[in-house]
Amino acid sequence: FLQELESPGVSEFRLVAGLMPEVPFGLCTNPAVRSQYNATTSTLTLFRRADDDWRDLDIIDGKEANAEKMIRFIRMNELRLVTEYNPVTAIGLLQSSVQFHLLLITDKKSPEHPEDMHRFREAAELFQGKILFVLVDSNVKGNERVVSFFKLKKSQLPALAIFHTPDEERDVLTLDEVSIELVQDFCNAFLQ
Repeated sequence: FLQELESPGVSEFRLVAGLMPEVPFGLCTNPAVRSQYNATTSTLTLFRRADDDWRDLDIIDGKEANAEKMIRFIRMNELRLVTEYNPVTAIGLLQSSVQFHLLLITDKKSPEHPEDMHRFREAAELFQGKILFVLVDSNVKGNERVVSFFKLKKSQLPALAIFHTPDEERDVLTLDEVSIELVQDFCNAFLQ
């Protein structure tokens, strides 16, 4: 959100947009729209589909308007229908107002992974705004803590793990393959 298109930081914003083709970008100078989102200064606003929320980074006089800061802000705060877990995305996941997280803990190198992810994404659309869907790659060394937190062993993977952040209530389901129906039933049972 900008007061005018010649504002400081527009060139950096366009650079970031070019570096992150997977993220849709737009510029807005319309005073009514800016007012609707309380953008009183030049602001980078990240809208998140996964939890119907947004995060703001004020760009005051171009001081915050450098590509590196914008990219870091986006990576820390973005949530997708399925967010891959890592130390950077963990921040956005923990700051979300959505308190249910469903983790698919799996080996991204497995031959079934692309098809499993396709079905997992389809299931994520059914619970948009209710449950955050998270992919945890069991091959990443730092993710061993997540696997052990749910008392799983590598031989039990792939698995679904659902977690309610306020009370740390959780449930785990080991599986042979990911299906939309299985994910939906597992989520509905936990929510009830």
